[in-house]
Amino acid sequence: MTQALSLRPDQPLLGIAAWSGTGKTTLLERLVPMLKGAGLKVAVIKHAHHRFEVDQPGKDSHRLRMAGAEPILIASRARLALMMETPGGEEADLATLLAMVAPLEPQLVLVEGFKDWPLPKLELHRPALEKPLMAEDDPWIQAVASDAPLATRGDALDLNDHDAIAAWVQAWVRRWPEWLVAHQGGETS
Repeated sequence: MTQALSLRPDQPLLGIAAWSGTGKTTLLERLVPMLKGAGLKVAVIKHAHHRFEVDQPGKDSHRLRMAGAEPILIASRARLALMMETPGGEEADLATLLAMVAPLEPQLVLVEGFKDWPLPKLELHRPALEKPLMAEDDPWIQAVASDAPLATRGDALDLNDHDAIAAWVQAWVRRWPEWLVAHQGGETS
């Protein structure tokens, strides 16, 4: 279930929306290092449609989680992972996830999936997949990156030109505050 998001002027946000098999993760895998190389601190929130395991059965963290610890935070010198169960939840709540990322002060939050949520998005489109163009029905889509020319409102990008997409995303970060004011009627809370 989607709800309104509280968009913040200090947390530029961009959804990467596409049908399954279009290449969302593949594109992000290439974009994130490019954006980091340009000096941006980038967070990614990824939606999963299925159950997943972060830790490994038999390891201490897994054993403690199976014993009922909730949440469990495992940390080393190099990384940490917070694991929480969400029983009874129909879907992950993007507003909650954004609030969890906010204290880390990313300069850009890229959201993979969550295509029905009201947030500005870059749509990835491959006509060969024979799926409809989301931009026709989703006013939140700011640009479409496709591997074939197409007419669409907003910016049109070449899905295979990662440099151009990275440049567009960097420009999106710069214009975020103005976009936010224009789309929230002057409110930036």
